[in-house]
Amino acid sequence: MADKVIVVAGPTASGKTALGIELALQYKGEIVSADSMQVYRGMDIGTAKATAAERARVPHHMLDVAEPWEDYSVARYVRQAEECCRDIISRGKLPVIVGGTGLYIDSLISGRDFAAADSDLGLRERLGREYDQLGGGELLRRLAAIDPERAAKLPPSDRRRIIRALEIYELTGMTITEHDEYTRSLPPRFQAAAVHLGFRDRSRLYERIDRRVDLMVEQGLFREVEELLDRGLSPSCTAMQAIGYKETAQALLGELSPREAVELIKLRSRRYAKRQLTWFRRNTQALDILWEGEPDFEYARALSTKFFLGCGIS
Repeated sequence: MADKVIVVAGPTASGKTALGIELALQYKGEIVSADSMQVYRGMDIGTAKATAAERARVPHHMLDVAEPWEDYSVARYVRQAEECCRDIISRGKLPVIVGGTGLYIDSLISGRDFAAADSDLGLRERLGREYDQLGGGELLRRLAAIDPERAAKLPPSDRRRIIRALEIYELTGMTITEHDEYTRSLPPRFQAAAVHLGFRDRSRLYERIDRRVDLMVEQGLFREVEELLDRGLSPSCTAMQAIGYKETAQALLGELSPREAVELIKLRSRRYAKRQLTWFRRNTQALDILWEGEPDFEYARALSTKFFLGCGIS
């Protein structure tokens, strides 16, 4: 049977970090972050990373494991996060996976094998040049010849997915449809007991998001982004596309006013939270905790404890 882990997930500003720490303390666990932007060094304020005081209470893993100019992948996350979880378990402790990046969480828990489908940078660049030179329609026709099922789902403009499908075929000999079917058949890496946080009244979540953005600005978000740009980080790199960083960089470069940037961060954060909620609703086995007003972590801890006991975690 797969080793057990706890998952605390939910949209931005829903209280994941605080509840994760409380549960880690209760179960003698350690936190494994599942946030696609908290992996980057030097990106602390805009990603709402756990503070030094919070990290002093409970060990945190998968923070600051990449430089902001790197293109960090879900495959790399799974490799590193699995190593963290196995190490935590080997020391008799419980991994508590905390974050809002649903793809990272699902990929870590599932048995998906990334080794056979690791990217080949040279191959990807070649396919990218062919896409740009020949057009999306030509590469989509090439994909349709080997995987008509997947090709039928993609428009010619979906550059990334078309290239990825062709890349997997050349690397593995399997179509991406076959590869996805194979990975879905694999047993999970971990047996997860998941808690999903949210608000019964979504407007309360949006209010918390707006307050969090204002706090980030007060804490020095603009200074943090300015330091990244001063280090030579390109505004077009993957890390700088994160909500909060992209808009702040635009303000610093004179493309937006600071006020416009802040309002845009709030808007995009609210939209992202809505997408997160949609993603997490797919897991019908999770315990959903919907806050009525401000988060009540003692209530959530008690409810979670009862739920975890039913999952064999005590």
